[in-house]
Amino acid sequence: MSKKNGKTQKRTTDAATILHRRYFAGKADKLAILEEERANAAIGRQICSLREKAGLSQRELARLVGTTASVICRLEDADYEGHSLAMLRRIAAALHKRVEIRFVSSRHSAQSA
Repeated sequence: MSKKNGKTQKRTTDAATILHRRYFAGKADKLAILEEERANAAIGRQICSLREKAGLSQRELARLVGTTASVICRLEDADYEGHSLAMLRRIAAALHKRVEIRFVSSRHSAQSA
Protein backbone atom coordinates (compact mmCIF):
# COMPACT_ATOMS: atom_id res chain seq x y z
CA MET A 1 0.00 0.00 0.00
CA SER A 2 1.17 3.50 -0.77
CA LYS A 3 0.22 6.91 0.54
CA LYS A 4 -1.14 9.59 -1.78
CA ASN A 5 -2.50 12.90 -0.48
CA GLY A 6 -2.62 11.49 3.04
CA LYS A 7 -4.75 8.51 1.97
CA THR A 8 -3.59 4.93 1.83
CA GLN A 9 -4.07 3.35 -1.59
CA LYS A 10 -4.03 -0.31 -2.39
CA ARG A 11 -1.25 -1.19 -4.86
CA THR A 12 -2.41 -2.28 -8.27
CA THR A 13 -1.03 -3.34 -11.62
CA ASP A 14 -4.30 -2.54 -13.42
CA ALA A 15 -3.43 0.00 -16.12
CA ALA A 16 -6.85 1.67 -16.12
CA THR A 17 -6.71 2.18 -12.35
CA ILE A 18 -3.18 3.56 -12.53
CA LEU A 19 -4.10 5.99 -15.31
CA HIS A 20 -7.25 7.07 -13.50
CA ARG A 21 -5.32 7.75 -10.30
CA ARG A 22 -2.57 9.60 -12.16
CA TYR A 23 -4.68 11.79 -14.45
CA PHE A 24 -8.23 12.00 -13.09
CA ALA A 25 -8.55 11.24 -9.37
CA GLY A 26 -9.33 14.41 -7.45
CA LYS A 27 -9.33 16.58 -10.59
CA ALA A 28 -12.91 17.77 -11.10
CA ASP A 29 -12.18 19.51 -14.42
CA LYS A 30 -10.57 16.40 -15.89
CA LEU A 31 -13.37 14.19 -14.56
CA ALA A 32 -15.98 16.43 -16.21
CA ILE A 33 -14.18 16.11 -19.56
CA LEU A 34 -13.95 12.34 -19.11
CA GLU A 35 -17.69 12.08 -18.38
CA GLU A 36 -18.52 14.15 -21.46
CA GLU A 37 -16.32 11.92 -23.63
CA ARG A 38 -17.96 8.82 -22.18
CA ALA A 39 -21.40 10.27 -22.98
CA ASN A 40 -20.36 11.05 -26.57
CA ALA A 41 -19.02 7.53 -27.02
CA ALA A 42 -22.18 6.01 -25.52
CA ILE A 43 -24.42 7.97 -27.91
CA GLY A 44 -22.34 6.85 -30.89
CA ARG A 45 -22.46 3.22 -29.78
CA GLN A 46 -26.24 3.40 -29.28
CA ILE A 47 -26.85 4.84 -32.74
CA CYS A 48 -24.65 2.18 -34.32
CA SER A 49 -26.24 -0.63 -32.32
CA LEU A 50 -29.80 0.47 -33.12
CA ARG A 51 -28.94 0.89 -36.80
CA GLU A 52 -27.38 -2.59 -36.97
CA LYS A 53 -30.32 -4.17 -35.10
CA ALA A 54 -32.62 -2.59 -37.69
CA GLY A 55 -30.48 -4.21 -40.41
CA LEU A 56 -29.61 -0.86 -41.97
CA SER A 57 -26.39 0.41 -43.48
CA GLN A 58 -25.24 3.93 -42.69
CA ARG A 59 -26.37 4.95 -46.17
CA GLU A 60 -29.84 3.46 -45.67
CA LEU A 61 -30.29 5.15 -42.29
CA ALA A 62 -29.08 8.43 -43.76
CA ARG A 63 -31.70 8.20 -46.50
CA LEU A 64 -34.45 7.61 -43.91
CA VAL A 65 -33.22 10.53 -41.79
CA GLY A 66 -32.70 12.86 -44.74
CA THR A 67 -28.95 13.27 -44.45
CA THR A 68 -25.78 11.68 -45.82
CA ALA A 69 -23.95 8.53 -44.84
CA SER A 70 -20.95 10.63 -43.78
CA VAL A 71 -23.14 12.41 -41.21
CA ILE A 72 -24.29 9.07 -39.78
CA CYS A 73 -20.67 7.90 -39.73
CA ARG A 74 -19.67 11.02 -37.76
CA LEU A 75 -22.57 10.59 -35.33
CA GLU A 76 -21.47 7.00 -34.64
CA ASP A 77 -17.87 8.11 -34.00
CA ALA A 78 -16.93 8.07 -30.31
CA ASP A 79 -14.99 11.33 -30.75
CA TYR A 80 -17.93 13.28 -32.20
CA GLU A 81 -19.16 16.09 -29.94
CA GLY A 82 -21.96 17.67 -31.98
CA HIS A 83 -24.95 15.46 -31.22
CA SER A 84 -28.04 17.63 -31.49
CA LEU A 85 -31.35 16.70 -29.95
CA ALA A 86 -33.09 17.40 -33.25
CA MET A 87 -30.86 14.95 -35.14
CA LEU A 88 -31.17 12.31 -32.42
CA ARG A 89 -34.96 12.63 -32.67
CA ARG A 90 -34.82 12.22 -36.46
CA ILE A 91 -32.71 9.09 -36.08
CA ALA A 92 -35.00 7.74 -33.38
CA ALA A 93 -38.07 8.31 -35.56
CA ALA A 94 -36.43 6.55 -38.51
CA LEU A 95 -35.71 3.57 -36.24
CA HIS A 96 -39.21 3.63 -34.66
CA LYS A 97 -37.79 4.73 -31.32
CA ARG A 98 -38.02 7.86 -29.20
CA VAL A 99 -35.36 9.84 -27.41
CA GLU A 100 -35.61 9.91 -23.63
CA ILE A 101 -33.70 12.44 -21.55
CA ARG A 102 -33.08 11.92 -17.85
CA PHE A 103 -31.47 14.11 -15.23
CA VAL A 104 -29.52 12.11 -12.68
CA SER A 105 -27.35 13.08 -9.74
CA SER A 106 -23.77 13.78 -10.70
CA ARG A 107 -21.07 11.76 -8.99
CA HIS A 108 -19.60 14.96 -7.59
CA SER A 109 -22.93 15.94 -5.97
CA ALA A 110 -23.44 12.45 -4.61
CA GLN A 111 -19.99 12.42 -3.02
CA SER A 112 -20.43 15.77 -1.30
CA ALA A 113 -23.96 14.98 -0.03
